[in-house]
Amino acid sequence: MSGQVLLSVDKEYLSFLSEVKEQIQRTRIRAALAASGEMLQLYWQIGHEIIERQKTTRWGSKLIEQLANDLQNAFPGAEGYSVRNIKYMRTFAQNFPQFAIGQRPVAQLVYQLPWGQIIILMQKAKESRAREWYIAKTLENGWSRDLLAIQIDSKLYERQGRAEGKTHNFVARLPHPQSDLAENTLKNPYLFNFISADDTAHEKEIENDLVKHITQFLLELGKGFAYMGRQYPLTVGDDTFYIDLLFYHVDLHCYVVIELKAGKFMPEYAGKLNFYLSAVDDLLKKPQDNPSIGILMCRSKNKTQAEYALKDINKPMGVSEYQLLESLPKKLGKSLPSIKELEAELMTTKKKISHPKLKFRSKAKSRKDKK
Repeated sequence: MSGQVLLSVDKEYLSFLSEVKEQIQRTRIRAALAASGEMLQLYWQIGHEIIERQKTTRWGSKLIEQLANDLQNAFPGAEGYSVRNIKYMRTFAQNFPQFAIGQRPVAQLVYQLPWGQIIILMQKAKESRAREWYIAKTLENGWSRDLLAIQIDSKLYERQGRAEGKTHNFVARLPHPQSDLAENTLKNPYLFNFISADDTAHEKEIENDLVKHITQFLLELGKGFAYMGRQYPLTVGDDTFYIDLLFYHVDLHCYVVIELKAGKFMPEYAGKLNFYLSAVDDLLKKPQDNPSIGILMCRSKNKTQAEYALKDINKPMGVSEYQLLESLPKKLGKSLPSIKELEAELMTTKKKISHPKLKFRSKAKSRKDKK
């Protein structure tokens, strides 16, 4: 790159390299470069210094490569000074400019995250508000690096962190702060991408798969849900009714009734769920429990219709959409041959190949073609 100098003999660079070495030595004495605030502070400082030096020197793009090589030679066996990781340090200083001050809540929270989770945040969460939200949720839920990546890829922030698209009456039916907590548990849409089904799947089929994959289902529901049962019986009067899915939320301290619908939302579903919540509050709820809440999960919903349906409902409930993993699009599925068709075609091909007359004709035709 034009204008660049040979960094290994540049006096200003050698002075800078010496300063970085001293910083590393001091930090290694205070902490053994564990995943701690001291190490993160060191990484941020190196990244910040790189940004500043690249503004005021002619070192150019070779700086990081040269610095990585020299630091690895100076500290043999020490991890964290590869070209890739030093690039992450620079990105870290760019994405968290207030980190050194430590006064903003996000800076204080970042100190508590392992470096691996911070790398995932920088790679996948580009918006600063989304990053801050994922930082708080990672600490709250103890997400591993892989689990954090899954949550970002599934757009959890957009589905749960914001109020847009959510339909519920929690604010009107629950006291603060329980209403806020209930709203935060609601997602729109829920992603059941561990289930492969098409538009013809019935409630019972989807319900079976959700229970079969209960671990993934609980992960998608979020922190605090404890599974109580499927087709949970409630006897009211002389009849027994069955709740699709019953949970208890340990943070909300209440039962959560989930009704699953394979089609679009219909206003009458809200009335039925209201009935179930009344029965749960009367038959299952203990004096120390908070009012039960309900969640209607539908393949689709009209937001206006759902809002009208919930407007005068007495019990707290929300309406959300869910998405399934479709194995094949309908048009593609119809165009593909079935197993029987494939086997029949294979048998026909084998017969043609093994037929002696067919072989002779084929050879004869081949000679004719050559002539």
